[in-house]
Amino acid sequence: MTKKTVHVAVYNTFSDWEIGATTAHINRTTWQREPGTWQTKTVGLSTDPITTLGGMRVTPELAVADLDPADSAMLILAGADTWDTDELVPFARKAREFLAAGVPVAAICGATLGLAKEGLLDTRKHTSNVREFLLYSGYAGVDNYVEEAAVTDGDLVTAGGTSPFEFAREALGRLGVYEPHVLDGWYQLYGQSDPAGWMVLEAYEEQRSAQVG
Repeated sequence: MTKKTVHVAVYNTFSDWEIGATTAHINRTTWQREPGTWQTKTVGLSTDPITTLGGMRVTPELAVADLDPADSAMLILAGADTWDTDELVPFARKAREFLAAGVPVAAICGATLGLAKEGLLDTRKHTSNVREFLLYSGYAGVDNYVEEAAVTDGDLVTAGGTSPFEFAREALGRLGVYEPHVLDGWYQLYGQSDPAGWMVLEAYEEQRSAQVG
């Protein structure tokens, strides 16, 4: 069985809480597929350990220079204190490679600034923390800014830093990790704290278990 790998960029001060809901559920068993179809792998500027904004120590599994879009299902980019510097430019350039190859990129919070500086938001619908946040980049995509918590335009997912569950909904939906009605239930439970969503997920788990068994 071939696993589909989603690559998660990690770098010092990256905001681990912004992508936690996304990465956790990518790794779960998916609807009408064999167990373990999906997995995540971390990618850094190098393979040297980094420290997240939450103080977690992470050792990247590969360096960004060695990442080939052909080996990936998606690149996930979280916010960090250094997206307004040149330190993370290699990740923005890698995002360009991914999009050019037709492989999705999902960026949240400060990572959207990095993509704006790279010119990747000029012609794509997108969102961020606030419109003004991206204007500092000098980008040409202001007319494509959408006042929503999270936005998907083709292979690009963007979100503001206060919308981790909306980000997860869009990223999981773009990947097809869950069927649409299951994803709706997922967001109903986790994004809206509506217990009715639990019934949808419970039915999903029961049917998955019956199929796998």
